[in-house]
Amino acid sequence: MKEDKVKKILLFLGAAFLIIFCLAPFVWMLVVSFSKHPDFLSAQSSFMLTVNNYIEIITTPSLHLLRYLLNSIIVSLVSAFFATFFASLSAYAITRMQFPGRILIPLILLAFSMFPQISIVGYLFKLMTWLGWINNYAALIFPYITLGLPLALWIMLSYFSQLSTELDNAALVDGATRFQILQKIIIPIALPGAFSTFVLIFIYSFNEFLFALMLTIDYKARTIPVGIALFEGLHGQVPWGYIMASAVIAIIPIIILIAFFQRYIIQGLSEGAVKG
Repeated sequence: MKEDKVKKILLFLGAAFLIIFCLAPFVWMLVVSFSKHPDFLSAQSSFMLTVNNYIEIITTPSLHLLRYLLNSIIVSLVSAFFATFFASLSAYAITRMQFPGRILIPLILLAFSMFPQISIVGYLFKLMTWLGWINNYAALIFPYITLGLPLALWIMLSYFSQLSTELDNAALVDGATRFQILQKIIIPIALPGAFSTFVLIFIYSFNEFLFALMLTIDYKARTIPVGIALFEGLHGQVPWGYIMASAVIAIIPIIILIAFFQRYIIQGLSEGAVKG
C-alpha cells in the first residue's frame, strides 16, 4: 500500500514538474507583455499592469507586426499544403507501386534533412538572387516545402502502409485510375495523418528563422520570428514589453490551429506510429 502511494506521489510530482517546466516561459511571457516596466523584479521598479504594449505594437505603422504575421501565415499555409500534397503522392507510390529504388527515396530524403541549414543557406541565397526571388514569398515557400518533405513523407508512409492494398485492387478492377484511388479512397481514409502532417509542417514553417532572415529584406515578405527579433528601441535598448506582446500575438494562430485539429493530430500520429 505504501509503495502504491509513493508511486502516485512521484507520478504527481513528475507531472507537476513537467507542467511547470513547460508553462513557466509562457506565463513569464504573458506577465512581461502586460507589464509597464519589464524590470519590475528589480528594487528600483514595480509591476504595473498595462495593455499599452499590445496597442502600440499593433497601431505603430513602422513596426509592421500585422504584416509580419500575415506573411508568416501565408508562407506557412502554402508550404504545409504542398509539402503534405507531395508527400501523399510519394507515400502512395512507395507503398503501392513496385519500382526500382523506392526504398531509397525516403532514406535519401531523411539523409538530406540531416544537413544543417547553415550549410546550404549561402548557396540558396545565390540561387534566389539569380531567380530574382529575394524578399519574395517564393524564396521561403520553396525551401520550406523541401525541408518539410522528409518529415511529411515519413508520417504519410507510416500511415499509408497500414491501409490494405485490397482497396486499390478493387478500385482498379472498377476502372479507377491511381490518382482517383488516392483522391477518393486513400486520402479520405488517411485524413487524420494528413492533418497531423499539415499542422506539423505549418508549425515548422511558422517558426523557421534562418532562411527568413537571410532571404527577406523588409516587411513585404519578412516573417514574424525575424520581425520580432529585429525590434529595437530608440536608443538601441531591447523593448522587452513589445517583444513579449508580439510573441503572444504570434502564437495565437498556432494555438487556434492546434485546438481545431487536436483530435486529428493525436489520431493521426498514434495510428501512424503503431502498425496493425
